[in-house]
Amino acid sequence: IRDEESGYNKNLFCIPKHYEEDLERVFIPHGLILDRTERLARDIMQDMGSHHIVALCVLKGGYKFFADLLDHIKALNQNGDKSVPVTVDFVRIKSYC
Repeated sequence: IRDEESGYNKNLFCIPKHYEEDLERVFIPHGLILDRTERLARDIMQDMGSHHIVALCVLKGGYKFFADLLDHIKALNQNGDKSVPVTVDFVRIKSYC
């Protein structure tokens, strides 16, 4: 997505009522995020080969993305030619500085 991109008209989406007044446009639709997350899962599986994957989630903000990414990796593990072991762990960071 280019910096000059103006986004999509919010009327093309189902926006929760409590966001309607605050939201002007949608820059990245949910479907596009899901598609890119699935692509990332495929890239990870390809790059890791048959190596064990250790997935570490930084709480709290990253949980939803992390869960979606692991769902895609799990689906590729179940439906693909190979199955790669995945270990999941979580870390909470007090400050990003």
